Amino acid sequence: MSIAFLLNGEITTVSDAPSTRTLLDYLRETRGLTGTKEGCNEGDCGACTVMVSDGKTHRAMNACILFLPQLHGKSVRTVEGVASGDTTHPVQTAMIEKHGSQCGFCTPGFIMSMTSAHANGATDHDDQLAGNLCRCTGYAPIIRAAVAAEKADKPSWIGEDAKALKKLKAKAIHPETSDELAAWYTANPDATLIGGATDVGLWVTKKLADPDSICFTAQINDMRRIETTKDGLNIGASVTIAELRDAVTPIHPDFAEMLRRFASTQIRNAATIGGNIANGSPIGDGPPALIALGATLTLRKGDTRREILLQDFFIDYGKQDCVPGEFVESIFIPAQEDRLKCYKLTKRFDQDISAVLGCFNIHIKDGLVACCAIAYGGMAATPKRASHVEEALLGQPWTKETIAAALPAFAIDFTPMSDMRASREYRLKAAQNMLQRYFLEDLGEAPRVLEATS
Repeated sequence: MSIAFLLNGEITTVSDAPSTRTLLDYLRETRGLTGTKEGCNEGDCGACTVMVSDGKTHRAMNACILFLPQLHGKSVRTVEGVASGDTTHPVQTAMIEKHGSQCGFCTPGFIMSMTSAHANGATDHDDQLAGNLCRCTGYAPIIRAAVAAEKADKPSWIGEDAKALKKLKAKAIHPETSDELAAWYTANPDATLIGGATDVGLWVTKKLADPDSICFTAQINDMRRIETTKDGLNIGASVTIAELRDAVTPIHPDFAEMLRRFASTQIRNAATIGGNIANGSPIGDGPPALIALGATLTLRKGDTRREILLQDFFIDYGKQDCVPGEFVESIFIPAQEDRLKCYKLTKRFDQDISAVLGCFNIHIKDGLVACCAIAYGGMAATPKRASHVEEALLGQPWTKETIAAALPAFAIDFTPMSDMRASREYRLKAAQNMLQRYFLEDLGEAPRVLEATS
């Protein structure tokens, strides 16, 4: 397999590396570009951040869990490649002037996140830098540096990279269509499909796994589409969390706000919604919201497709309704009035796994609960609906008395576990409180707040 990409403006070809060779290892060990640091090696600390571009979009990504084939046909900039000759990049200049660096270990990652944000014109710096950790300076001078660089001109190499990518002859190394993927996966049903590698990357870096057969799906164009029709929103399985967040913002803003807390910018730029569903995690943030919205999946094997409710896809822990050679092709959200609220309970606001995630979609007609869908993550072995709670609410008046009467049903629906994130008792009480919060917010009796325990 021969991989071709731009590295700091130069055409780079790699033909002898395994498919699971990470960009971080390649940069440091093969190319001697040691400005990109190894910290956590699992996509949490941001010390390894690089900028990956396709000529139009610029994404901050974690080099430690990016495999080289994912870069085929792309442009990569590291901290060594952001200056223009002897002229530092505006964010580098601002970091110096605002005293944003002390020990310096984390600084290259911050620079690359800030460079990516600057290239995109992004000014939501708290979000853009949430995936970068600093234990020396603190964030105030770093944020000041990001603000100071906002209006500076973009470096010339951004346009130069875009022109060079058009000339780069990158022969396809992955399936380019879902038809090609379906044919390949039918013939190789034991293979590992990789979208953004934010999960599989940790198999390699932490478990030292070495998958035998791999197929990368993120560049399959027809699985990266988002289509809006009168019936709803059709989302390809290879759509990233960042792209999904943009798509749902106008129609279900609370879903989008929850996705703002999905890991970090670097992870959201890589992780796919199909992967978030297909791995079957009981604490994945996407499925509860999608279940509450009545989402369906299109599963495909060869030329055969079938549609199922997303809630029926999860059978048990680590077990999904998916046969060998079958894959998630797309997700569909039916058009509906927006009544969705999502509450993500974590120990810290950013970059944290949900202890409990509750998603509520309750519709009221003539003062009665006409229909409702309530789904949770972190409360069972799979993402799961609170069916007994829903039954207790349906047809009842939308009152405090109805809510109070439904609360005991949570103990029927869920027997959560205790772990380092939360105890069983805490999770159960939190789940009950989320329903009460939804009710009070709906009546305007409670403010909508954003906090680490929201």
